[in-house]
Amino acid sequence: MTPTPASILVVDDTPHNISILFDALSHYGYHVLTERDGKSALEQIKYVQPDLILLDVMMPGMNGFETCRQLKNNPLSRDIPVIFMTAMSDTIDKVNGFNMGAVDYITKPFQLPELMARVQTHLTIRHLQHELEQANDRLEQRVAERTAELTQALAELDTLKNQLQAENTYLQQEIRETGGFGEIVSQSATFAPILRKVEQVAPTPTTVLLLGESGTGKELLARAIHQRSPRKNQPLIKVNCAALPPTLFESELFGHEKGAFTGANTQKIGRFELADGGTIFLDEIGEMPLDMQVKLLRVLQEGEFERVGGTKTLKVQVRVIAATNRTLETEVEAGRFRADLYYRLAVFPIRSLPLRERKDDIPLLVRHFCDKYGPIMNRRIDTIPTSVINTLMAYNWPGNVRELENIIERSLISSPGRQLQLDDWSGGSQDSVLARRVTPRTLEEAERDHITSVLEQTKWKVSGENGAARILDVIPTTLESKMKKLGIVRP
Repeated sequence: MTPTPASILVVDDTPHNISILFDALSHYGYHVLTERDGKSALEQIKYVQPDLILLDVMMPGMNGFETCRQLKNNPLSRDIPVIFMTAMSDTIDKVNGFNMGAVDYITKPFQLPELMARVQTHLTIRHLQHELEQANDRLEQRVAERTAELTQALAELDTLKNQLQAENTYLQQEIRETGGFGEIVSQSATFAPILRKVEQVAPTPTTVLLLGESGTGKELLARAIHQRSPRKNQPLIKVNCAALPPTLFESELFGHEKGAFTGANTQKIGRFELADGGTIFLDEIGEMPLDMQVKLLRVLQEGEFERVGGTKTLKVQVRVIAATNRTLETEVEAGRFRADLYYRLAVFPIRSLPLRERKDDIPLLVRHFCDKYGPIMNRRIDTIPTSVINTLMAYNWPGNVRELENIIERSLISSPGRQLQLDDWSGGSQDSVLARRVTPRTLEEAERDHITSVLEQTKWKVSGENGAARILDVIPTTLESKMKKLGIVRP
């Protein structure tokens, strides 16, 4: 590609000088523009900006000094190099010219070799200035691009840091809150079909609904499904829906942006975002408020949500396992649970058995709990008497495996030697057993008897480590409300 020739504006009131300069400059390949006075030169600059200006000093009307001053005050022409042409050689005139912004002087009459050398020199300088300016522009653009990339990387790093902090906080909470045994303990033939279902559904991405009474090990089934799935190396995030206040549901599940509401001082990563690529376990799903059920349904169907206070739609790949001790069909009929969400959750239901239907696991579970809690309490149990097993087998276990775990833990404290003793626990008395084997006439009576028996076992302690609320797997305020509704009063 042929380079564009440099353009030079010649401003001189003498036609002879203009003719000489035009011929000489054109001969060397320059594009020459001409004007006869300063005013015309300033008008020309509005339309064309040359690469260099040859400016006569002595002109009628506006002289060269004033023309140069106005050229240098004009943003369009301030960077164009100006070479003065004059017949005068006084030093004062040269100083004035340089003060006005000129870069050089040429004395008339012209010596063409000198003229061309000076023109070439200043055009080369101008060209180098252009290249420097372009290089600076490219450098500034690159700096801006790298700054933007760095800003984005820092934002991503900050998001990752928040996510790692949230995961760390969550895992520490999980370590503190993990209850029950660390693996499924069973040799019961009645429980075997449940484990087969776990094996069948685990390798798939299918949503699972775990059903059954409190304390039957639904969380352990959820963990078993996750550990046997392709997602086993990704997080398993647990959400206890019964323990979340309605106002915090959305923030806990989906997170929030900084400033989304009063007290939101930092960005929060929600549980679904933490579970991306892994599994989320929604325990006590029947306690979820209706307005949140709509948003959960969207995540199940579309895999997307927004943080509270955010506008960016986030996409996640999460396997959902839900659990409940409620009869969701009844909740749907009562309008407390959405039918579309129920059908979306109940793709593969698994019903966990109560302990009274798998009593042949009791000896195995007792040994498991002795081995689990013995070292913690500095106890070593070598012998579990047959009478202890018989007493435990005779009991109907309204609190299921969790209740058995609490009784064995308490019995270890009161067992001074290497033989397990049941302390003063009377749950296995014949009268109590017969009373619990009687089928109540109504569901309300069954619930009342169930809660009452657990309260009797805990000596009417509602909350705390060994309270009835923990055995029943509900929050204490819920249990107190239920007691009031059912008319349960401590004798």
